[in-house]
Amino acid sequence: MSLEGVVGAGITKRPPQQCPDARRAEAHEGTVEPDAGPWIARKKVTALAVCLVALPVLMTTVSRRRDAPWTAASFWPLAPTSTQEKLLGGLLVPGFDEGSCLSRYHSAFYRKAMARSPSPHLVKRLREHEALQRRCGPGTEAYRAAAARLGSSWHGDGDGSDGAACRYLVLVPYRGLGNNILAMASAFLYAVLTGRALLLDRTTSPGDIFCEPFPGASWLLPRSFPVRDLQNLTGEVPESYRYLVQGDGDGAPAPAAAASSAVPRRRRRQYVFVDLDHSCTYHDKLFFCDDEQRFLRRAPWLLMRTDGYFVPALFLNPAYQEELDALFPRKDAVFYLLAHYLLHPTNKVWGLITRFHDAYLRNADERLGIQIRVFDGDAPFQHILDQILACTSQERLLPDVVMQEPRHPPAAGGARSKAVLMTGLSSWYYENVRWKYWQSATATGEAVSVHQPSHEEHQLSGYTTHDMKALAEMYLLGMTDKIVTSGWSTFGYVGSGLGGLTPWVMFRPENHTAPTPPCRRARSMEPCMHGPPFYDCRAKQGADTGKLVPHVQHCEDMSWGLKLVHPDPE
Repeated sequence: MSLEGVVGAGITKRPPQQCPDARRAEAHEGTVEPDAGPWIARKKVTALAVCLVALPVLMTTVSRRRDAPWTAASFWPLAPTSTQEKLLGGLLVPGFDEGSCLSRYHSAFYRKAMARSPSPHLVKRLREHEALQRRCGPGTEAYRAAAARLGSSWHGDGDGSDGAACRYLVLVPYRGLGNNILAMASAFLYAVLTGRALLLDRTTSPGDIFCEPFPGASWLLPRSFPVRDLQNLTGEVPESYRYLVQGDGDGAPAPAAAASSAVPRRRRRQYVFVDLDHSCTYHDKLFFCDDEQRFLRRAPWLLMRTDGYFVPALFLNPAYQEELDALFPRKDAVFYLLAHYLLHPTNKVWGLITRFHDAYLRNADERLGIQIRVFDGDAPFQHILDQILACTSQERLLPDVVMQEPRHPPAAGGARSKAVLMTGLSSWYYENVRWKYWQSATATGEAVSVHQPSHEEHQLSGYTTHDMKALAEMYLLGMTDKIVTSGWSTFGYVGSGLGGLTPWVMFRPENHTAPTPPCRRARSMEPCMHGPPFYDCRAKQGADTGKLVPHVQHCEDMSWGLKLVHPDPE
């Protein structure tokens, strides 16, 4: 059934429950005969006794909520047990209009206890950044002055004393929504580290699918921004960072000190453009080194185009090491915390999420997410289906089936239930998995139901309706208990990261053959950086960057990629 099929299904809010006898007593009050007083007294005593007996059971259920698994009895609709839990451990601040963005405060209803708690230093820096956005964001005098200066050549002395009290990072995300989300989280962390206000290019319509994250400020780039056609900027423009550090044109990098001194004298620009495409050049990736960051601090405007998650490279920069350690004591929680602070679906998208969840996932004893991304075309492939079934069977994520019907089936309503949420462009995989568990009984007696919200058949990145469905499915994947994802897929990275789930990653097939083994449990829930630097900023030479620090390692699904892990204690 498609998402549109459940859009019209409303959520009915049930009235507070009372003990049955208490309701009947209230119904008779004022209408009884004069001689019914003793009867009323007895009924009230009975009602009070029933409520007193039920109260400890109710309190036990509520008190166990944080540690209990997601079940019909312990999950929804119990509210968060404290304001602190509703605010995600301090990630969020109160004061927003709840009705304008229901997901901001209501997402805690649909989630187990926080998989990772924010550090006090992260909470402090978030409040500081919110103040920066309010001081420098669109609509302020500071922004109007900075935008006006952008229309003329940059002649400042580079240290902020030229009156440019506010500095800006303009993010130009592109490609699919998963890429956009990873880019937004990465750029936001870089903005926090460098004290820049973050503004998003509107080309991909982020305002249609995400609420504003900063209180009293907008992060959407005004349409009157002086630099036009941002989506078509490349590393070849004169303002590009690549051009500024490339040197004499013979392919050798210019020394950082020479580049830093030359730019104010000979190459003053309106802005600096950083191209961090997954296939960007060696010179582009010098952006991640300490010396180059000192140079970039001269620029009041930094325009950045990226399509992925570059956070692991920031952890390789010696200049940020102490700050990042304080922000994220757990190195496997960076995306999880940033996403839950920054990315709140609009009410339209949140309605898609909650209606599908309540209709198909809410009452299951266990939920399994399976995210499918095929890179060899839109047509379905048998070897991909074989890989899915092999992974879920070998890792005991789904039960096996029996060929013969059991002679003594379980009593009606007594079987343990497992809901499977499948996402992907094709419905063929979903139909085959659903048929498997419809035509045959499970060996364990479990009742397995299989659901797919939508099947677009083709990726339509940039179309608002398509992106709304994609975001809804990412959040639904994050509401499962366990998850299987496709290697190399940014969609899968986001789904598992939102849920705080360490995924089983299916390796990308080669030669149309299911790999052996079909999948592997990831070392962390962090996304993979697909285009990492291969340069040691300390040694000033090429290096295997997956071996420089213990918390930055190579990805399971992409041998050259980098991801954050929390190293085991020695």
